[in-house]
Order: sequence, then C-alpha cells, then structure tokens
Amino acid sequence: SDLYTGTQAAALATRWRRTLSADAAAVSLSAICHWVRRGHLAPAGRDHQGRPLYALPDIAKAEKATRSRALRLVGIGTP
Repeated sequence: SDLYTGTQAAALATRWRRTLSADAAAVSLSAICHWVRRGHLAPAGRDHQGRPLYALPDIAKAEKATRSRALRLVGIGTP
C-alpha cells in the first residue's frame, strides 16, 4: 500500500473532514504531529530523509478518532 508524508496525510484528512463537515475544518501538519504524540497515528515507514510516512488506513482511523473534538472546536456538533 502507498505511504504518505505528514503533509500529504494532513491534506487527505482535510479532504475527508471537509466532506463530512461542509468545508469547516482543516487538518494541519501540526495536527498530524499531535495525533502521533497522542497515540492516534503511528508511522508505517520512513522516507529517504528519515521522515515518517503514514499508511492510508491509519490516517483514516486517526481522522475519525479525532473528528468530533475537532468539529466541536470550530463550532460544529454538540458541545
């Protein structure tokens, strides 16, 4: 399966989240780093410069696990 850099993972997660939230929430590279620190996402490999790469199913699981909190922070969903 393909692996994605943090920046690419953020772009994919943003696309999914915007599809579900009417363009209201974006996922930044910083968010990807937070997901890693909080245990929502683990690197599946490294690129030639040693940067972490992430698998698509793992990105999707992390986005789903963090979605409701992120949407609440931008005023969408129940408090």
